[in-house]
Amino acid sequence: MEATNDVWLEAALNGPWGRHRQPGIPVTIAEIVAEGIACAEAGAAVIHLHAYDASTGLQKDDWEIYAAIFEGIRAKVDVIVYPSIPLAGDKGVAIEGGAAGRFAAVSRLADEGLIEWSVVDPGTANLARYRDIEGGRGGFVYRNDFADIDEGLSLADTKRFHPSYAIYEPGFLRLGAAAARQRPGMPAPLYRFMFSDEFTFGFPPKGYALDAYLALLAEEAPGSRWMVAGLGVDIDPLAELAMERGGGLRVGLEDAPFGTGRSNLDYVEAMVRRIVSSGRRPASAATIREAMAAA
Repeated sequence: MEATNDVWLEAALNGPWGRHRQPGIPVTIAEIVAEGIACAEAGAAVIHLHAYDASTGLQKDDWEIYAAIFEGIRAKVDVIVYPSIPLAGDKGVAIEGGAAGRFAAVSRLADEGLIEWSVVDPGTANLARYRDIEGGRGGFVYRNDFADIDEGLSLADTKRFHPSYAIYEPGFLRLGAAAARQRPGMPAPLYRFMFSDEFTFGFPPKGYALDAYLALLAEEAPGSRWMVAGLGVDIDPLAELAMERGGGLRVGLEDAPFGTGRSNLDYVEAMVRRIVSSGRRPASAATIREAMAAA
């Protein structure tokens, strides 16, 4: 994919971590709305978030919580806002109703016309931090069964939203592309390459790793849109390379190293400065919609 002057910038506001893992994340509806608006006004055309039960501080995938957040953000800014799904495999995460239950909030949000994208992660991975392995604690298996993947893509196909693929390992890309080929009329997936400094999955944020992903993407899903992101990571080493190759960038407290003292707005503003200093500009939501429709 050729480079463009319009750089896609996504802000991932909170993730599933809770404040015990990432103290600075927004949790209440009002907090998430305010940070989403601020990041969009600063230049992020895509906002990703996890809904929370403010009383417990835990992720709660309730469509009504998501709806209130989406409507609050969109009342002020034109931005692509999309939800998550329960983090299957993490301690304390209970999912009722199988694959349909896991995507129940996504399905209802689509029925209400509130989403343009949603998470569909095409694979399973061990999520463990180096420090936890060194401390003898290990991690957990982030599980996405074939039934879950099929449910997510079936909803994307029938309810007309774009799947946002998190690519934790190269096999995620191959499986996601193969599954998408079986649904030729489905809205095009976005491939989000997940790098990490703190976790042991996939690749570190280095140039050879991006080259490998792009070579594989060219074979499996040529012409697809993509961006660099991750967990427990600073993607700055990949920013210029991604822009040169026509990719997007994701920043924010979901992806940032745990315990960072920076805010979502800090990350967005810093990346916007980098985009502008490179002679480019942050893409608008309208530009991204048009490009995804043509992918």
